[in-house]
Amino acid sequence: MLMPKYINVNGRLMDLSEAQVMGILNITPDSFYANSRKQTEEEIILRVRQIIDEGASIIDIGAYSSRPNAENITPAEELKRLRFGLEIIHRIAPDAVISVDTFRAEIAEACVEEYGVAIINDIAAGEMDAKMFETVARLNVPYIMMHMQGTPQDMQLTPHYENVVKEVFMYFAEKVDKLRSLGVKDIILDPGFGFGKTLEHNYELLNYLDDFKIFELPLLVGVSRKSMIYRLLGTTPDEALNGTSILNTIALMKGANILRVHDVKEAVETVRIVKTMQSSVNH
Repeated sequence: MLMPKYINVNGRLMDLSEAQVMGILNITPDSFYANSRKQTEEEIILRVRQIIDEGASIIDIGAYSSRPNAENITPAEELKRLRFGLEIIHRIAPDAVISVDTFRAEIAEACVEEYGVAIINDIAAGEMDAKMFETVARLNVPYIMMHMQGTPQDMQLTPHYENVVKEVFMYFAEKVDKLRSLGVKDIILDPGFGFGKTLEHNYELLNYLDDFKIFELPLLVGVSRKSMIYRLLGTTPDEALNGTSILNTIALMKGANILRVHDVKEAVETVRIVKTMQSSVNH
């Protein structure tokens, strides 16, 4: 039997022992998967409705593209884009659980205080803003922290590890310790597939994903349409849905609690199939 893993989202408990799907809402002009970029009001409305209708329980909104070599936009520009998107979500889906994808403490604070954003999703685990940990502690919201070697601008130049699994482990152990000492209650770990990692590093991490259970914390996996799929297969992000579903299946079987995806319907179906299979084992 899976132990419950609850996080507190806006005063409600979300049980992550049953895997949840997080739908990506990119309000950027330059995210790596062109089909995911939503900039007009109409595009955002359609995308929000699609995420909800297809069965995701979390909407992850991001205004700063973290693809390799992405443009480093100002905090003012990031917040302007987020306010535009959050206003629309509030209007059409006031009860939606929203996660904001940002590594900047001031942005996290504004989104939680102005729009009741429920979760902070930080690709830099506090490395790109020294105030992030204390801000999250003060805001008292669940915090997703991802492992990344370097920054979005340089992470894929020369990723190097002596032992990628061990180093990501040590990184998380240190960060969790720090967050706990500040009083952060709900911590979610994201190994950071594709962030400062070679193709081999990514598959090694996926292979050892179930070892992360030692932390007894929820795990988020984001492999949706990433280069670890399309580079391996010699295709493009547009052709990486089948590979995404395969990797999501493996991730769920190795203990993933949240799947962060572009394609919600397919991920929800994957969760349902794996859950049915696992419950038949438990009977």
